[in-house]
Amino acid sequence: MHARQRLTIALVTGAFLTACTQKAEESREAAAVAPGVGSREVTYAAGETALKGFMAWDTSRTTPRPGVVVVHEWWGHNEHARNAATKLAEAGYVALAVDMYGDGKNTTHPDSAAAFATAAASNVESLTARFTAAIAQLKADPRVDSTRVAAIGYCFGGSIVLAMARGGMDLDAVASFHGALPPDAPVDSGNVKARVLILNGAADPMVPQAQVEAFAAKLRKAGATVDVVNYPGAMHGFTNPRADSVGMQGLKYDATADSQSWDALLKLLAEVFP
Repeated sequence: MHARQRLTIALVTGAFLTACTQKAEESREAAAVAPGVGSREVTYAAGETALKGFMAWDTSRTTPRPGVVVVHEWWGHNEHARNAATKLAEAGYVALAVDMYGDGKNTTHPDSAAAFATAAASNVESLTARFTAAIAQLKADPRVDSTRVAAIGYCFGGSIVLAMARGGMDLDAVASFHGALPPDAPVDSGNVKARVLILNGAADPMVPQAQVEAFAAKLRKAGATVDVVNYPGAMHGFTNPRADSVGMQGLKYDATADSQSWDALLKLLAEVFP
């Protein structure tokens, strides 16, 4: 793992501040991405930063339903996050694949991804503002029951949703897929409102099982409900079919872990949003 990548994970998983203001949305309808799924491109903002997201929903449902924010890997807002939003829509939720970098920026090169993540994480107040702007955007959609909201994240995004939960963000549930972990820090008793699910690769060299268990134990001690699943043989990035092609040691797609972790997410959401 390169020094820049280690630095990025350290920065990304630092302490996070409380929410800032959001601006109004601009959106346009998009073509259907799957049978029975409606979608639209969404433009929203946090401060002066324009953010470009993707929202998806089940067109057969007419009543408000739970909403789920999807936070991308360090590659930025890309098809991986959008596909997750589409799959959540197929499962009956309204999902928003968010933009944490601005202008929908993304890359396929590890050095560029490290630079994007480092830049975003260098201002934790701004990073939190972008997350809360996404939550506000999701809740504003008339298809969403604004009292029932969850968040999921992959890699960089996993660290974001775990940090937001640890910081007391008002979410019903969060799930982290091969996400980096926030650094060691106190967790106030009763502060974690969300139910937490950590889905990790047992062979992930970037997020060792011992660190996952220590983080989960600290949350449990503070009164949080935390479930951890370590998938045997799975490495970092196990949900992304492109993981093998980016030239980074320790990244590998695992179809079994991908499928099983998605089932675990749906089980969590069904329990939290019966």
